[in-house]
Amino acid sequence: MEELRVTSWQRFGHDRLYVNLPDGTTVAWADRAKGEVTFLRPSYRDAVFDALARHTPGDAPGHPAAAPRSPAPALPPLTPEDDLSSRRPGAALRELLDDSGPGLLERLLDRLLRRGSDWDSWRQGLIGERRVGAELNRLTRHGWRVLHSVPLPRDVDIDHLLIGPGGVFCVNTKHHERKSVWVGDHTVKIDNGPPRPHLMKSRTEARRVRAVLERFCPFAVPVQPVLVFVGVTRLDVAAPDLDVRVYQERQVAALGPLSGALTAAQVERVFDVARDRRVWLDA
Repeated sequence: MEELRVTSWQRFGHDRLYVNLPDGTTVAWADRAKGEVTFLRPSYRDAVFDALARHTPGDAPGHPAAAPRSPAPALPPLTPEDDLSSRRPGAALRELLDDSGPGLLERLLDRLLRRGSDWDSWRQGLIGERRVGAELNRLTRHGWRVLHSVPLPRDVDIDHLLIGPGGVFCVNTKHHERKSVWVGDHTVKIDNGPPRPHLMKSRTEARRVRAVLERFCPFAVPVQPVLVFVGVTRLDVAAPDLDVRVYQERQVAALGPLSGALTAAQVERVFDVARDRRVWLDA
């Protein structure tokens, strides 16, 4: 990897360190007052911290895993009712279909009239989450932990959480059967249709997850958003430095070899927190 260069910048009341490639491209910047680092190219994460440490030893913003944190609040003993580890992929959609789905007569009428319905969308979503869930479950043999359909307030849920040595991945599943998908920096288009907010929602969801986990863990928890497309005929990612990982369902196996973000003990701590339904009540 190319050696990074650090330059100081002070203006308008800000005191920052910019980390650049030799050609001047900025890959990250650090706010010295807040001790926070903003990454423009996440793949340079470790190199950025090394460069900052060399530039200002003893004063550079530290790697999140080493940053001191306030004591985490203790969780009461986990009860079977609050343990999310046994939830199956698509559990929230399955419950929605069972409670609010149309009856047999209504479904037959929709098919005869060839009209779409919320039920069709829910059913396709359920199929997609089950297919991605099966792929993620294969990673448990490599030291990863998986949770499915993690319930959040206001009747929404996180499709999947993958927790392991490579960090935490907040996985959002989108089922677009026999469609082509184009992904830019901020936009997703299905069959060249109108822009979809998939990327924005994935980023927001990952930030939400990180806030919850770090509240109950005595260390920083790296959380990355992942967007998985199911059933598509083509997936074009036009943004090479996208901060959201984008895969087709069979490609999520690429997460398996990742390591270096969490120790084995930290993985178990994060999983113990994430599996507790109560921590998500105020997410």
